[in-house]
Amino acid sequence: MKRISQALLLCSALYPPAAHATPTPHADGPFYRHDLLALHKNLVEIPSLSGTEEDAALFLQEYLGKQNYSVELQPIPAGLNTGSNARCNVLAWPTAKKPSTADFKLLITSHIDVVPPYIPYKTTPSGPITPDTLISGRGSVDAKASLAAQLIALSTLISSESISPSDVMLLFVVGEETSGLGMKEFSRRSRSSSKVSLFGSSSDEKQYRFASAIFGEPTENKLACGHKGITNGIVRSRGKAGHSGYPQLGKSANEVLIRSLHTILNTDLGSSERYGNTTVNIGVLEGGVAANVIPKSASARLAVRVASGSQKEGHKDVIAKIEHILKETDGDALSSEWLGGYGPVKCKCEVDGFETMVASYGTDVPNLEGGHTSYLYGPGSILVAHGDDEGLRVRDLEEAVEGYRKLILHVLGEGEEEEEEEEGGDL
Repeated sequence: MKRISQALLLCSALYPPAAHATPTPHADGPFYRHDLLALHKNLVEIPSLSGTEEDAALFLQEYLGKQNYSVELQPIPAGLNTGSNARCNVLAWPTAKKPSTADFKLLITSHIDVVPPYIPYKTTPSGPITPDTLISGRGSVDAKASLAAQLIALSTLISSESISPSDVMLLFVVGEETSGLGMKEFSRRSRSSSKVSLFGSSSDEKQYRFASAIFGEPTENKLACGHKGITNGIVRSRGKAGHSGYPQLGKSANEVLIRSLHTILNTDLGSSERYGNTTVNIGVLEGGVAANVIPKSASARLAVRVASGSQKEGHKDVIAKIEHILKETDGDALSSEWLGGYGPVKCKCEVDGFETMVASYGTDVPNLEGGHTSYLYGPGSILVAHGDDEGLRVRDLEEAVEGYRKLILHVLGEGEEEEEEEEGGDL
């Protein structure tokens, strides 16, 4: 435990209590504004690019511990790590002692990793914080805004005794932005007898079960009815090298690949009323060695957003259509390799008081196995989430707190009467 203790001391030194580091909120804000902005700022200021989430996990362990939560770090086995740092999911319960049960009414979850590059925290304009203040920085939207709003929403409901803390479990995972590694590992270990501790020895891990799960992602504070599926693949083309002045003596791998990609882009690969059209992004093209040499090999990396079929089989239908195109174009020269995937993902969105939307991006929703009901909600727009201008307004964060409060009350079945009474109090 010496290493973890030292890391926690370092984390505490690097990320001091928020009260000393947050701009002064405007007096007309909700009672939780200071705590919300302080938590959000501390989270965004911690660089946590996928593969380097350790400091963010340690910060949450310390922060939640000070809130009298029971906290556990769930390590990702070394063989699955993509970086040199120890990577851990953060599991927490809003009770001083970890519950003996493995069954919970609600899981609240989001991810702590962000995409590169790191962008420092900033507020615009400078001065007192108002609802119009813009907060920017990497992760300020995706998904540290969701994480901060979730924690503050839960805290206010518990402090007002509007919900029972024993009904809820928290999970903040690593690796969502790359492969979904953290959620997949949590899900696997919740449904198997495999037990791996931080130091490689066995530990008592439970097979957790949830009636519902709220996933935090940027949905512009609308309740998502689901999102498209995805599959990633590589299309390869083989040709015959030769002098470019005599094309009849060779075979251009580039030309064959381009013809196949043109057909793929112009073919209906599946659509649905809810999710729209299946789309293909040609992310990386490689081929040839010189302008005067007939290219012998070429390849294209594809990301396909799947809009039709079931979650389990939808991506397979799209792969089959693309492979048919490759065979029809030039079955001898073209081949493909696919890295799994899933079809469209359904989430529950029939909740009074919420606008709805459908997302075209992927989430950890399909990576958590089980028979639970999934909800997808959070502040900020995905349209800026991975860009240089990632950011959101203070009012978006505060609206998300209210949205999560309402959603948690709905999921836990506390009824409209309690919800209205709570909203009519200190808020």
